[in-house]
Amino acid sequence: MRLLHTADWHLGRVFHGRSLLDDQAAVLDELVRMVRDTRPDAVLVAGDIYDRSIPPADAVRLLDETLTRIVADLRTPVFLIAGNHDGPDRLSFGARLMAGAGLRVEAVPVATPGASVLADAAGEVEIFALPYAEPPMMRNVLGADADIPDHAAVLAAQMAAVRRVRDPARRLVVMAHAFVAGGIDSESERPLVVGTAASVPAAVFDDAHYVALGHLHRPQRVGREAIRYAGSLMKYSFSEASHIKGATLVELDGAGAVRAESLPLPAPRDLRIIEGRLAELLAAAPQDPRRDDYLLCRLTDTGALLDAMPRLRAVHPNALAIERPLVVAAGGPAAATRHARIELIDLFGSFVADLAGEPLDESDRAFVAERIAALEREEREAEP
Repeated sequence: MRLLHTADWHLGRVFHGRSLLDDQAAVLDELVRMVRDTRPDAVLVAGDIYDRSIPPADAVRLLDETLTRIVADLRTPVFLIAGNHDGPDRLSFGARLMAGAGLRVEAVPVATPGASVLADAAGEVEIFALPYAEPPMMRNVLGADADIPDHAAVLAAQMAAVRRVRDPARRLVVMAHAFVAGGIDSESERPLVVGTAASVPAAVFDDAHYVALGHLHRPQRVGREAIRYAGSLMKYSFSEASHIKGATLVELDGAGAVRAESLPLPAPRDLRIIEGRLAELLAAAPQDPRRDDYLLCRLTDTGALLDAMPRLRAVHPNALAIERPLVVAAGGPAAATRHARIELIDLFGSFVADLAGEPLDESDRAFVAERIAALEREEREAEP
């Protein structure tokens, strides 16, 4: 059985004020060519299809076009689940109608997941597509008395339901969108919750022959060869500059043993970090064969600089950010080198500590984190 695993497309992403939709369309062209060339039995898309719950119209059209090319033109089934960025109800619109055409969308969690069965010369494979669900959502599905305190409990409940209905004579493939313990994160993933409450132990998937994961943007395996993140479609933060983005081609033999290969998906513009004195970077630009790449310019000058960004953009049109590490080391603002997201809960905690003279205790921190998460959800729902 041959499966092509991809995830975290984040269609409609805006990076430092630049829309990445044209770049995403070019990479998805490459993905369609990859499907045509490798001829998988199915394509698995493990969540975060869109970058926000109400995606822009152009992102919806791009998804429609891409899935049509894979499912209708290449006649390759696609299994797609919702991630934490996706709006489940919108993503699942028309899912029952599309299932008959070869596109299975699982966006809303259910108490008893259904299997899709594929067959090869060695027998049959069951695919269970488990959409992302927050603990309150899962409690609503299973009943108010269900003990679902965190994301680990969500996946445990979903996998328990899989075990109740699966055929043990068939090979088992599971799709999920989660932070599995041991995975390495990047700056561009939106945290599921504050702290470690989102972490899911890899052991929850112990009896699965392959686990196609989404959420972490670095391609990697977690725990064992068969539990894998395909990584994001493109580089979405400067912390990912060294990543090689792509999709994972999985071959599952008759006994369920896995061989996985990462296949690269080149983007029209790379995301890079260049470093040196401002004058050096300006002088080197004419010889740079990829002057249109998205750039973080790490300037090693120690003195004052006049109009550094306009001068850089005159030779590198997609220079997006500047760092001054030597200035920070000498006492300048630390924010100049910090491109990781600063969590609101940490900012609020610092404010309270400064005002009251003591930090938030665990219960107050949990309450504030819950309110921040609710406000962020409301803001995402209100985005045009």
